[in-house]
Amino acid sequence: MTLVPLATACVWLGMVVAISIEAPLKFRAPGITLPLGLGIGRLVFRALNASEIVLATVTAVTFALAPRSLAATILLVVLAVTLAVQVLVLRPRLEARAAVIIAGETPPGSSTHVVYIALEGLKVLLLITFAIVLLS
Repeated sequence: MTLVPLATACVWLGMVVAISIEAPLKFRAPGITLPLGLGIGRLVFRALNASEIVLATVTAVTFALAPRSLAATILLVVLAVTLAVQVLVLRPRLEARAAVIIAGETPPGSSTHVVYIALEGLKVLLLITFAIVLLS
């Protein structure tokens, strides 16, 4: 049972890294307009976040059933809070902004996207550290 939290954290890490690479690249594809790319991005990030919630839940449940260190516990809590902020606070704002752009309008300036990206980077570092702590 102790390998399941490590495995789910590694799958979670792989998904976040893959989507983080894909997200900006889609805008370089021939024929992809900003509204089209944003529409695709909305779908992709909904699916990613839903998958992350499942992986975080499985990780937490299996983690709770095994011996664990305080460091790993703190890392998992910070990961869960980071994901919650992204899903419950930032993504709705980003989706609303994307909807305005898709409708052909120009939204006011916002730093929400930069904060979301920073949290993605933090999440990657937290997942790597969590995996290392579980291995030690």
